[in-house]
Amino acid sequence: ALTVTMGQSKREASTQAGMALFKQAGRVISSLSLARLNAYAGIRAFSSILSQNEVTVDMIEMGDTPGEVAVVKLNRPDKLNALTVTMGEEFVATMEALKGVDSLRAVVLTGDGRAFSAGGDLLFLRERSNDAAIFNSEEMRAFYSRYLSIRSLPVPVIAAINGPAIGAGMCLAAACDIRVATKKAKIGYTFASLGLHPGMGATHILPSLIGPQLAAKMLLTGEVITGEEAKSAGLVLDAYDSSDDMMEAAVAMAKKIGMQSPTAVRGAVRSLRLVQESNGGGLDRSLWREADQQAHSYASADIREGIDAIIEKRSPVFANVVRPHKVHQSNDIKDEE
Repeated sequence: ALTVTMGQSKREASTQAGMALFKQAGRVISSLSLARLNAYAGIRAFSSILSQNEVTVDMIEMGDTPGEVAVVKLNRPDKLNALTVTMGEEFVATMEALKGVDSLRAVVLTGDGRAFSAGGDLLFLRERSNDAAIFNSEEMRAFYSRYLSIRSLPVPVIAAINGPAIGAGMCLAAACDIRVATKKAKIGYTFASLGLHPGMGATHILPSLIGPQLAAKMLLTGEVITGEEAKSAGLVLDAYDSSDDMMEAAVAMAKKIGMQSPTAVRGAVRSLRLVQESNGGGLDRSLWREADQQAHSYASADIREGIDAIIEKRSPVFANVVRPHKVHQSNDIKDEE
């Protein structure tokens, strides 16, 4: 229950309750930030984080300049930060809470442990292969929205790719405004190798970053490249020898952004994203197209072969596409024999 003392508003009491939650979790966030949080939404959001702890937030004060930088981490290191529905719900809650922090100047998104994100959780993918296509379209569109909520933040987001960023994990990094990586980080859109159509904005955002021809190569071959190669391709801004060097550079860049006019920066971020999102009929249209195509993929034998190959640590062997009438003709010939 929320206790309100004499001379204290309900909003102030909620803010203090939020501070207590952060202290229990061992996080540091300034009272200035908490005072600007929407009281109830903020507490609900961070209560979710505290109970699940699959997304963490650290606030870094700018120092002499007013404002703060948030470092958001995906926190399933034992699973290489594979993306799940539960993590996605926490992620949305985190974004909603951060949007209420008026002192926020920039965000750095990274992964805990040795990976940024290995992509969609295999159990989730297998469950989708057992569901009806109409439900899968809706489920996948909702899945995208949870993680693409990173684009709802009014401030620039820097993806710090500390290790493997594969499939949906790389889609999340690509959805950020700027990307940096370690030189040896493994980066790829391996959907086709899994038997799955690309999703989470891959077919919309990637061509705008590296051009249609190179995007087609990455999406159609499932090629995995290094952070250093990604820099040469223009997919990341810079590549560093170590995760520590990369994080230091990412936070320094975030602070440099934070020293600029927040009004100008927020407006520029909105303009840049709108240009990217308006291409090709709009991002929302692309996301629905991808969700529908992924629903078709889940109905095929290819996705099951792709998942089995990962589990069995072998290369997948995909059968040829067979038209239904050819199957019937083949059966008729066998009957005649």
